[in-house]
Amino acid sequence: MRSSEDYQAKFRQIAPQTLFQHLPESGRGFLRQQATRYRFTLQELRLVTEIALDLEMWQQGDIASHWPDMAARAPDKNQKKQLLNKLRQNWSELRSAPNRYTPASGPGLSPQIEPVTRSKEKLGLGFCPVASPKTRCCNLLTLDAVENCGYGCTYCSIQSFFNGKQVVFDRDFKDKLAALPIDPDKTYHIGTGQSSDSLMWGNSHGVLDALIDFARHHPNVILELKTKSANITHLLKQDIPANLICSWSLNPPVIIANEEYATASLEQRLGAARRLTDKGVVVGFHFHPMIHYQGWEADYRAIFTRLQEQFNSWEVALVSIGTLTYTKSVMRSIRESRLNSQILKMPLVEADGKLSYPDEAKQELFRHAYNSFSPTWK
Repeated sequence: MRSSEDYQAKFRQIAPQTLFQHLPESGRGFLRQQATRYRFTLQELRLVTEIALDLEMWQQGDIASHWPDMAARAPDKNQKKQLLNKLRQNWSELRSAPNRYTPASGPGLSPQIEPVTRSKEKLGLGFCPVASPKTRCCNLLTLDAVENCGYGCTYCSIQSFFNGKQVVFDRDFKDKLAALPIDPDKTYHIGTGQSSDSLMWGNSHGVLDALIDFARHHPNVILELKTKSANITHLLKQDIPANLICSWSLNPPVIIANEEYATASLEQRLGAARRLTDKGVVVGFHFHPMIHYQGWEADYRAIFTRLQEQFNSWEVALVSIGTLTYTKSVMRSIRESRLNSQILKMPLVEADGKLSYPDEAKQELFRHAYNSFSPTWK
């Protein structure tokens, strides 16, 4: 076995390739000691570091409190294997246990953002990032009206798209949008909520005016503004074309409090949707992601009931449902944040190159949603 000094040199080489530096100082000290004792490889150090960060985010204590009690004899390969298997098993059991939220358990923090304006090279349409040969696609196209988001939703994939805390506005957005080639003989569904929240910025830098004009000039385009805000002041003052839809992402209040930091409350979102509907604007609602936790059935049913009480089915263009789906880069960003969050505390299985709930959990969530709506809504 190589000397401790030799391994320390290796450790200094492999640690920066993991999330080791994002651990608190006490956790780094403990894992450095254990890594030296067991001579962890890069993959093994990556695993135990991710476990340590997850335990911290889930408020389950530090890695030292979950470290298996192994024999005091000099460790060998078999002992290291037993140690890692026990850690994995404990981690897996915690992930599979139902999440339990309380209204005040989240930190309620929002990202520190810096709005900037610059000229982008081009403005184009892109396909929805979840589209693939293995998915049944709705053919949504995405338009980057603004880059990066000012909200702090723990699960959001936007955090892995852009670097830093800058929110970028294109000073030539209106002109680029007006010049975008649109085939008048095709029907388009274009959304602006993939790279930022569509309404939180209001009409800053003329973004909403440009989008309204674009929708008015292209009646064959269904333009969807997806949001978790209640910032509809500018829209209430405008003549909104019939092909512009405002849609809200909805979740129970306990999820908003714990996993959707700085966003509008459920009451504010539904109130904003109702005010725009009264103005004649068509709205939509997204339950994406639906999240599995203790008490989810009753909490989601309450929202489904409210929608049917507060809106007529003909006022609502769509109700979509979906679950959490992660790429490895998104999971890394979540762990780097070190927020108090249970969003990764879930059983994960591969789904078309990403990680998501098992099919059984998805079917349970989706069946509950579908059965909660009356036939007039289906």
